[in-house]
Amino acid sequence: MSDDVTPAPQLAAPGAVVAAPGTEPAGGAVPPGAVLPERVALTEGAADLLARLRVQYGDLMFHQSGGCCDGSSPMCYPQGEFLTSDADVHLGDLVVADSFSELLEPELADVALSGPAGPLGVGVVLQGDGGTDGVDPGEATFAVPFWMSRNQFEYWSHTHLTVDVVPGRGSGFSVEAPEGVRFIIRSRLFSDDESAALAGQVL
Repeated sequence: MSDDVTPAPQLAAPGAVVAAPGTEPAGGAVPPGAVLPERVALTEGAADLLARLRVQYGDLMFHQSGGCCDGSSPMCYPQGEFLTSDADVHLGDLVVADSFSELLEPELADVALSGPAGPLGVGVVLQGDGGTDGVDPGEATFAVPFWMSRNQFEYWSHTHLTVDVVPGRGSGFSVEAPEGVRFIIRSRLFSDDESAALAGQVL
């Protein structure tokens, strides 16, 4: 089960796949060349946290294993620290504005993690316009791949996922844990049109 089924503002359109010319997804809901619905997105608050954490930890990735305890939440690792395999599904890449790209020196990481708005543990649940225009055209970005256990995906394949961040303490293995916040998943069922468009997608 997901942490929260409440809809949340979304940022960008990560994981979207363009149908190849001359092909049409199952159900015919999306014309050839159209962008298929994304399976995973993130809120503005989660994107801001990822940008800050990247300064300290480098490139990042998510993995969600399912099950109880920590497995029910998305775990954020330095890229490559969690080894994926055929037992995992790549749901998409979360596109994040690289707002701290100038802070590359390790000694400046604390500055990025505090930021002008104060410590990350305070008021990190952000509201925004959402949609697919959260990242300005031409703005520097980086991608955070989101992986899920294939067994867990069998239960969630009909569900759109949004990565959010809330105050609290999550897993000690996830890089946001020392900041007094934790990543969570918010979910909603795909519409009939979205389900039809994604029916032929192979992951």
